[in-house]
Amino acid sequence: MKTTTALLLFLFASPVLGQFSYPPILKDARVETYRTIESTDLKLWIFGESDSSALKPAIVFFFGGGWSAGSPAQFENQARHFAKRGMIAITADYRVKSRHGVKAVECVKDAKAAVAWVRENAQRLGIDPNMIAVSGGSAGGHIAACTGTISGLGSEERPNAMILFNPALTLAPIAGKKLQENKSRAELGVERLGVEPEAISPAHHVGPHTPPTLILHGKSDTTVPYATATAFEAEMKKAGRECKLVGYEGAGHGFFNRKEHYATTLAEADNFLVELGWIKK
Repeated sequence: MKTTTALLLFLFASPVLGQFSYPPILKDARVETYRTIESTDLKLWIFGESDSSALKPAIVFFFGGGWSAGSPAQFENQARHFAKRGMIAITADYRVKSRHGVKAVECVKDAKAAVAWVRENAQRLGIDPNMIAVSGGSAGGHIAACTGTISGLGSEERPNAMILFNPALTLAPIAGKKLQENKSRAELGVERLGVEPEAISPAHHVGPHTPPTLILHGKSDTTVPYATATAFEAEMKKAGRECKLVGYEGAGHGFFNRKEHYATTLAEADNFLVELGWIKK
């Protein structure tokens, strides 16, 4: 197949991603600041009972919204679920274009800083530093995936697993792979990303450092085409890394937080962590 000559397309927040308020008010969550940059305090909302004498696995969620908007409240329900399952569950804020005027590469730097902060504070938070998963949807899935693939741009701390919901994983062409294009969207480029697309394209940086990954993706997604997820999966298999891609027929972008798919995607994520031995069945 011919290599696609066009870049993948700019992500827009779907109605599902836009319905959560900002700043979030997440009842019963503990709030901490993981990074202060240019007078902006970036916070984490933490769910689950911490016990430094009995360390637990953790999961950190990053919201979607095209690197431009969104709220940590997007993953409140998933975080509460995993807290009840015996984990420390965290939903993280990061800088976005509409609030901070940043490009996508700065979102990646914030995500990497969040993972580093969680590992640095693991003992105090009651977290097993060898069981830290990252998760996210759309652009949040992109920056989560970057923490497990991209070198540089801050800390080299890596998550130990990734659970990604309709993530943007392939931002530039890959030789030998045909990637579906969406002509109704503006092309990705340095102006939006802050760097060349390949520099923060997770599929282009898969290696022995990339942790086990679960991808949940709608096959009818026209914002982040399903073919971009299969391209990432192929790169993972080529590198001998564990990767499970679950496709949902007829499902579009942001499907995981809609009633008809919320329970099934959450069950897949739960089972993935069971199979890793992090939580009990």
